[in-house]
Amino acid sequence: MEKKTGELLSLHTTFRIGGPAKSFISVSDIDELRQALSDAHRPFIIGQGSNILADDGGYDGDVIKLTGSFTRVRAEGDEITAGSGALLSSAAVAAAEASLTGLEFSYGIPGTVGGAVCMNAGAFGGEMKDVVLKVFIYDRETGRELELSRDDMRFGYRESLVKSRTPDEARYIVTGAVMSLERGVRSEIEEKMAEIQDRRRSRQPLQYPSAGSVFKRPEGYFAGKLIEEAGMKGASVGGARVSDMHAGFIINTGEATSRDVKTLIAEVQDRVYGNSGVRLEREIMYL
Repeated sequence: MEKKTGELLSLHTTFRIGGPAKSFISVSDIDELRQALSDAHRPFIIGQGSNILADDGGYDGDVIKLTGSFTRVRAEGDEITAGSGALLSSAAVAAAEASLTGLEFSYGIPGTVGGAVCMNAGAFGGEMKDVVLKVFIYDRETGRELELSRDDMRFGYRESLVKSRTPDEARYIVTGAVMSLERGVRSEIEEKMAEIQDRRRSRQPLQYPSAGSVFKRPEGYFAGKLIEEAGMKGASVGGARVSDMHAGFIINTGEATSRDVKTLIAEVQDRVYGNSGVRLEREIMYL
């Protein structure tokens, strides 16, 4: 276990925004996780920090990152078993190497398996709920390790049983997952992954720090299209800007603060509502 005081969250979020955490703790197995949680103050589990806007003033609590055994990925039969700290792209690569198809959609999603399971991440027609067989969690209230089935997880659009709105609500911590896939042809799987990566590069502003898609997709609409129709594509506040490539992304052009991003998000929501009557719901979490 490694513990740091005052670690900048900008170093651990894809937005590259965020002040110091009270403490930043790296744990490598379930025993270290249990120990870290035993006396933690407002613990927040962080993966790649790809769906998070951390506050400029930092976080007055303990940020815990799962490393070591939590980053392992194993292919066995038609299943991929991965720790929650493993990169989702690493799981997709392991699946391809084992000639297993079904996880290609996740290739290039900048997050971990744990974060993807919590929010039922998805892209290009696939979602985690399509492949997850079971999920391993740690219950903070009881101190027990549990195994949940796909049905137990209550997956919805960017939702699950274990997703929390704030760190104070987080009872369940995902420690790993098993994904059930199908046999395929490795060359075809890798070709599809390359195609998906090319589509990402051509459609998303990957050259700038961001937190991915800012808003959930409203039923019957596309957030990016609504934002563009409201005249907010390219709009900016300070160093935060609605991407000219994909209006569903807000990018950090270099010196953006969390205040800049929050202000811009609110302006986008107001303009879209005024133009279309649709209230965009934020997908990223404020820390």
